[in-house]
Parts: sequence; structure tokens; C-alpha cells
Amino acid sequence: MSLFIAMIVSIIVLSILYILKKKRVNFPLRVLIALILGLFTGMVFKESVQPIGYIGVIYTSLIKMIVIPLVMVSLIKSIGSLDDTDKLKSIGIKTIGLLLFTTAIATLVGILVGNIFNVGTGISFNIQEGFQARSIPDFSKVLNDMMPVNPVGAMADGKIIPVIIFSMFISIAMIIEKKKNYDKIKIFIKFIDSLNVILIRITKIVLKFTPYGVFALMTTVGAENGIATLLPLISMILSVYVACLIQILIVYSVLIIVITKKNPFKFFKDIYPAQVVAFTTQSSYGTLPVTIDSLVKRANVSEEIASFVAPIGSTIGMNGCGGIYPAIVAIFVANVFNIDLTMMHYILLILTTVIGSIGIAGVPGAATISATLVLSSLGLPLEGLAMVLGIDAIIDMIRTMTNVTGSSVVALLVDKITIQRKNYSKDLL
Repeated sequence: MSLFIAMIVSIIVLSILYILKKKRVNFPLRVLIALILGLFTGMVFKESVQPIGYIGVIYTSLIKMIVIPLVMVSLIKSIGSLDDTDKLKSIGIKTIGLLLFTTAIATLVGILVGNIFNVGTGISFNIQEGFQARSIPDFSKVLNDMMPVNPVGAMADGKIIPVIIFSMFISIAMIIEKKKNYDKIKIFIKFIDSLNVILIRITKIVLKFTPYGVFALMTTVGAENGIATLLPLISMILSVYVACLIQILIVYSVLIIVITKKNPFKFFKDIYPAQVVAFTTQSSYGTLPVTIDSLVKRANVSEEIASFVAPIGSTIGMNGCGGIYPAIVAIFVANVFNIDLTMMHYILLILTTVIGSIGIAGVPGAATISATLVLSSLGLPLEGLAMVLGIDAIIDMIRTMTNVTGSSVVALLVDKITIQRKNYSKDLL
């Protein structure tokens, strides 16, 4: 009976979302309504909403379907349209520099909030059954996995970094050949332009299903993470959410105001669809089509910058997973085991997260690997990580949203700095 009622309620909600679309209610509001209704439906009906969860699985699969071809073609088209390789080098240095800088700030925010909330204090150690500490991948293995040894195989396996590197090689070759043998490659350039138009159209088709996918995904989250699961570790959950919101609303806002002189809340409204998809799918990588679309179509970031920065930002930097979360986990574990952290520990923590955000790029379970790396560097018990695994899905929602917001902000900043430099060069002439 409960299953039948759950299905009826879900069908009604999905119908309401469709009616709101027909009434031309704006997209961000429809997605927000879907998120709230999905969470409550899941918490009320629990496992009875499991069939609805399959809609979320389908939606996530469609998003992932478009990621590799869209990123590859967008990168080739955007970078290949640059005048010379020096411009590519300039954009790359700015991008990676800003991503690592914001990761360092995110770690500092995590340290401050973790200490204010005193996370882990008063909690007794209780290891989860079947826990196995994640091993830190050898740097040579990580480096080898990043190389496009077999580009087609990397695409099939969904490995984003080898695809990015391979696409950049194609783009660099295009830049060089355009000056030497344009007639020989003009057909390829037209093909890439046409394919890019088709892929953008596919992306738009998939994104129309976002409210329904978000509702389905949130029913699963609500069903699996009831109040009983959250209460014992409520301070840990709150500290991560507060730290991420500080990073988004204060740190990013200050950077946007100082560098671009724009209204940060207007920008957050522009990238809101990407933030919501990141929050619900818990995948920076899977959110890429929405992120690039929001940056270009809504935030007016140039396509060449958005297509370059967003994919890199989904694997390097990762302010939520690579900065805030490992810092708070370190303080949590230290408090659980009554270990005092010194100033040197905190300095080492910041250095480790910044370097680690490059070293673990593209590794599955990046947040867990980041936390493992930090705990190992500080000499803290890895078993302490097992205590927060039960709330990982709840925490991962805001972590991923912070990652995507951070890479989007960096895209905006790089775009603004690049435009300013162009204008300055024109003034000199």
C-alpha cells in the first residue's frame, strides 16, 4: 500500500513540475521545487520510493553520456580558435594558479570552522563494520593514468584528464597548422564547429529533464539518510555546510567583487542550474555540460575560457572535496582520539591539500583520498575516517556544489583578467 501511495504522490509531483514548465516558471525555481519535494517525499516514504530513484539513475546516465564528447569537442574548438600557443599558456597558468589559491583558502576556512564547531569532541571511536582505509595511490601511477596512452580507451573508461590532454594536443596542432597549411585542415575545423553545435543541442535536450531528475535523485537521498543517521554526527555535517557556504558566499564573493567588479549574487544566480545539478548528482565531472552551458549562455563567460577552465576545475583544486573536507576531517579525527594539533600541523595540512588537489586529480573517490592523504601526512589514525562514511552522501552534496562553484568562479576571473589584458595591449598600441 505504501508503495502504491508513494508512486501516486511521485506521479503528482512530476505532473506539477511539467505544468510549471508549461506555465513558463523559470528553470532555477522549478529545480529548487523539485529538490525540496524530492527530499520530503523520500523521507516520508523511505524505501517505497526506490522505483522513482531509477529516473534519477537515467538522468545521471544521460548527463554522463554527453560529458566526454562535449568536453573534447568544446576544448578543441575553443583552444584551436586561439591565435597562438602563448595565449593558451597564459590561460593555463592563470587557471591552475587560481584553482590552487582558492583551495588553500578553502583549507583555511575548513580549519577555522572545524575548530569553532569543535567537531569530534565527545564522540567515542566506533569503527564501521567492513571499513578498509583507502590507500594513497603512488604518484607515478597517478601520473601514468593521467597520460593519454590510449585516448579512445580513456574515453571509453570515462577518464577526463587524458581526454583533456589529448584534446589540447589536437588544439595546439590546429593553431600551428592554421598558419602553415590552413587549406588542409579547414574541413576538420568545419567538422568540429558543426559537431559542437550538435552536441550543444543534445545538451539542451538532456538539461530539460533536470527538474525530474533532481526530484528522483533527492527522493533517494531522503530515503537513505533519515534523521536517525544524521543526529550523532550533526556537528560534522553542519561544520562542512557552514564552511562551504562561507567559501561560496564570502570568499568567492570577495574575489568576484575585487577582480571583476560584478555582483557575485547575480553570478551565482547565473550558474544556479550547475550548482543544483552538482548538489543532487554529487559529481563535478558529471555536471560539466551544465556548468559550461551556464557559464557561456547565462554568465556570458567566453566559450574558449569556459570550455578550458571548467573541465580542469572538475579535477584540480576541488575546494570542497580537496580543501574544506580534509581539513575538517583532520580536526574531527584529532578530537576523537584526543590529539592536539599544532601550528605546524595546520601549515602542513594546507600544503598537503594544495599539492594533493593536483596529485589525486581524476582519482575516483577524490574526497576520501584527499582525507586519507591528509591524515597520513599528519600522522592521524586512518580508522577515524570510517566514522564519517555514514554521512558521506549528505556531505558530498555541498562539497560537490562548492567544487563546481569554485571552478565556475575561476572561469569568470580568468575571463575577466584575459579581457583586461587584451584591452591593456590595445591601449599600448
